[in-house]
Amino acid sequence: MSKITTCLWFDKQAEEAAKFYVNMFAKGGRKAKIGKIARYSDSAAKVSGQPKGSVMTVEFDLDGSSFLGLNGGLIFKFSSATSFIISCETQKEIDYFWAQLSAGGREGQCGWIDHDKFGISWQVVPKVLAKIMSGSDPLKTERAMKALIAMKKINLASLKKAAAGK
Repeated sequence: MSKITTCLWFDKQAEEAAKFYVNMFAKGGRKAKIGKIARYSDSAAKVSGQPKGSVMTVEFDLDGSSFLGLNGGLIFKFSSATSFIISCETQKEIDYFWAQLSAGGREGQCGWIDHDKFGISWQVVPKVLAKIMSGSDPLKTERAMKALIAMKKINLASLKKAAAGK
């Protein structure tokens, strides 16, 4: 695990979510793996209300970022105030991750998946977006922003065309 790990609090879907994300990233050509899985003991089950022997935590890594899925019950819910960004080189990558994450979830604006089927928010964006939006030409940035605002899933060619003023 890396020095900073994101803990994702699920009701009972931590292992299912970890397997889904690891499989999705691996099929998308990214590094991903499942790590250690811990199960609820007698005492932990009594305190948490989770069944003894069920998955308590599952460690997983997505493209170099460490996560810990925790099955803690319905105490906390995910919020779009926190999202995970997937930087993509190509339209093919954008299309792939968008399709995987929006299935069973809700699409948002500007490359956001408001929430996937597990309730987690994602941004599927081209790597070039930061360069376009932080450039020194305010007209180029404004043209790109106008195009971006009109998109749900980002169309890389359209974004670049707008930035170029075409």
